[in-house]
Amino acid sequence: MSKLTKNQKMVMAKYDAAKQYKLSEACEVVKDITYTKFDASVELTMNLGVDPRKANQMVRGVVTLPNGTGKQTRVLVLCTADKETEAKEAGADYVGLDEYIEKIKGGWTDVDVIICTPSVMAKVGAIGRILGPRGLMPNPKTGTVTMEIGNAVKEVKAGKIDFKVDKTGIIHAAIGKVSFTAQQICENAQELISAVLKLKPQSLKGTYLKGASICSTMSPGIKLDIKSFSGAE
Repeated sequence: MSKLTKNQKMVMAKYDAAKQYKLSEACEVVKDITYTKFDASVELTMNLGVDPRKANQMVRGVVTLPNGTGKQTRVLVLCTADKETEAKEAGADYVGLDEYIEKIKGGWTDVDVIICTPSVMAKVGAIGRILGPRGLMPNPKTGTVTMEIGNAVKEVKAGKIDFKVDKTGIIHAAIGKVSFTAQQICENAQELISAVLKLKPQSLKGTYLKGASICSTMSPGIKLDIKSFSGAE
């Protein structure tokens, strides 16, 4: 059995792997047990008792984190010329249409979010096989297909994220950085938890939220006391 490193020993001394922590406590602990030299991301994981294979049990939504994500979100807006100025003024990193569609066909996907207007969806659909697997395909349900281009860009830049349950019934989402205060991490986590709980499928029988944990990029997961979440049952 390999020996524990100095950092691993410090982590083991600061948290109990078997304990279920209140959210506010866990947000303090995740900062204490992270020893990376870079500003690690903080991630919230929620294990749901849904069957994503059933359309009426798919859990997906968007939420704007009150304290942002802590990272620079690169936004590409695909639109006609009459919307380009609005997109640029709102802070979009890349704005255009045909030239970016050709770049994407050539393998370029160096963005975090793509927003487009409904009128160009036919052209965007042609690159759906590239964008879909990367989670970049614009979708009206997440607010990334809209005529309100300026507002959509500002919301994404301010910390709007979309979340979706994966095929195993789990939601993973980055909710901030270790450099955030514990309160900021907690507020972001509460916002996401509240959004997910509100989306409980009416067809679901049994427990909706089975478990949850919080961790940083290089830290172990800290189990959360889900009984403290209103509406978790």
